[in-house]
Amino acid sequence: MQRIAVLTSGGDAPGMNAAIRSVVRTGIDKGFETIGVHHGYQGLVDGDFQALGPRDVGGIIQQGGTVLGSARSEEFKTPEGRRKALRELNQHAIEGLIVIGGNGSQTGAHALSEMGFPVVGVASTIDNDLYGAEITIGVDTALNIALEAIDRLKVTASSHQRAFLVEVMGRDSGYLALMSGIAGGAEAVVIPEFETPPEDLAEQIRIAYERGKAHAIVVVAEGARLNAEELAHYFKEHREELGFALRVITLGHVQRGGQPGAFDRILATRLGAKATEELAAGRSGVLCALNKGEVITLPLAEVVSHKKTLDPYLFELAGMLTK
Repeated sequence: MQRIAVLTSGGDAPGMNAAIRSVVRTGIDKGFETIGVHHGYQGLVDGDFQALGPRDVGGIIQQGGTVLGSARSEEFKTPEGRRKALRELNQHAIEGLIVIGGNGSQTGAHALSEMGFPVVGVASTIDNDLYGAEITIGVDTALNIALEAIDRLKVTASSHQRAFLVEVMGRDSGYLALMSGIAGGAEAVVIPEFETPPEDLAEQIRIAYERGKAHAIVVVAEGARLNAEELAHYFKEHREELGFALRVITLGHVQRGGQPGAFDRILATRLGAKATEELAAGRSGVLCALNKGEVITLPLAEVVSHKKTLDPYLFELAGMLTK
């Protein structure tokens, strides 16, 4: 194998650039020429390729986002779209592909692998919902961004005796909301995995008020059954139940855009290096991920056919800590 390609797909995550850098530079050590694919799988279909040398990835390790860009590709989801992608790879004499991304990205990686092309995945998503990965690229940075916002909101909430509903990212996974809620000392956490009736949430906020708390912070995952705006509408109609004035803060994509911290830079570097090692050894159809402190590989078929679950004890713990 002499020429490999790397792409980033799905939602961007702090640390993706560190992974790209690692793929290029460790690939050179193994004798690979590395081609960057712009705009994810759509770039693969369109043949939007660029040769990447060591200087092309210089100075990107500290940058958020992805220098290769990312885009949704409905075309790639079709058999004809994937065949076009394979033709582009073959026409450019590319013999292996590294895909940096989350669930949807690794589903695409598995589909190409099933068509006989050597593909290795790198676990990267701020949702931390990728099966087999203890923590993925971008999670630590996104969590710290959310935590900083919560800490700042606590200050102003105490000054004005207010309750804040803080909505964080997590369409299908409540990991970020749960962990930032625990670390930020929130009075309640609302996540997709466990239903929290608005009546119960109002009761938790009211009890906090009656205990003499000067503020209340509720962290809400965007994918919860009732999002922050819907909860705010309910509380507006039941204002007398709270005790606090209420405000809604949506962090949204702010969490994606931060400079990666040390943990994400190191994790991305380790996973990128492992991906090139796998291709150099003739192994493919696997995901490179961190598990119990070690970089491991597991079959893409296993990754895409299982759903990562959230530890219910952590949700119980969040409730205990509000007492």
